[in-house]
Amino acid sequence: MKNIKLLLLLVLAFQLSLISCSSEINDNSPLEMDDEPEPLAAVTRLNVSYGSHMQQAYDLYLPEGRTDDHTKVIILVHGGGWTAGDKADMSEFIPQLQINHPDHAIVNMNYVLANTTTPAFPNQFLDIQRVINKLTSEKEELQILPEFGLIGTSAGAHLSLQYDYVYDTTNAVKMVCDIVGPSDFTDPFYTNDPNFNILLQLLVDESAYPSGTNYAEAISPALQVSASSSPSILFYGDQDPLVPLSNGETLQQALSTNMITHSFTVYEGGHGDDWTAASLADLQLQLSAFINTHLPIE
Repeated sequence: MKNIKLLLLLVLAFQLSLISCSSEINDNSPLEMDDEPEPLAAVTRLNVSYGSHMQQAYDLYLPEGRTDDHTKVIILVHGGGWTAGDKADMSEFIPQLQINHPDHAIVNMNYVLANTTTPAFPNQFLDIQRVINKLTSEKEELQILPEFGLIGTSAGAHLSLQYDYVYDTTNAVKMVCDIVGPSDFTDPFYTNDPNFNILLQLLVDESAYPSGTNYAEAISPALQVSASSSPSILFYGDQDPLVPLSNGETLQQALSTNMITHSFTVYEGGHGDDWTAASLADLQLQLSAFINTHLPIE
């Protein structure tokens, strides 16, 4: 009888020890989970300086849960004929991009506008480069992956195309969206304008180009397309008084010749401001699909 009682006591003690060990394991589990870092919160930084000029600034929208191995960056480039405009003109893109692409970072940039003492080219192309260089150098601090998509309207589309086709030697840019961007300044639409040469002289810093350069050709993205150009999505109006449809067609042909993935859509109307709601909705759908394909979050 005593032996049975002793055996029962030993079994009970063993069971209690198992319960105690199990309890210790369960108690430790939440502590281990608590040691995991919390996902980063969304952050907005306005008017971040990237140069000494007051116009060299951008707004930065960093998404929640970003990391430096998957959070890619969309850069918005405004229009305004290279002499006017502001990043505020692109503000309507931001909420739509945040809804459709919540895991991308968004940059809405200004660049130094051209005037009688400050030429546009190549300075404005180089401003895009400065933004990309700054973001790349801060990738760990910002927790972003320095792969970029450019979305430009009008003059901003021209700047975006030219930057990718000429200046992006490291292939940091993975896609370009061109909305009514001038692409070929050798087009008769421009060269037959008696004021075109005067405008060209005001916009181009001739000292930044080799002697004898044909400036109209040198700053025409459609004439700079190569096998290393990024996938491009193009949107033009069939009655645009500022950028002829022929510019879109020339660019489309150059992309086809160089076997660059691209999309070309023509809407009824002018320079985008009179496009129908259905056309604008279609643009957003096509652009979103293009981003998902060529700037995916993996």
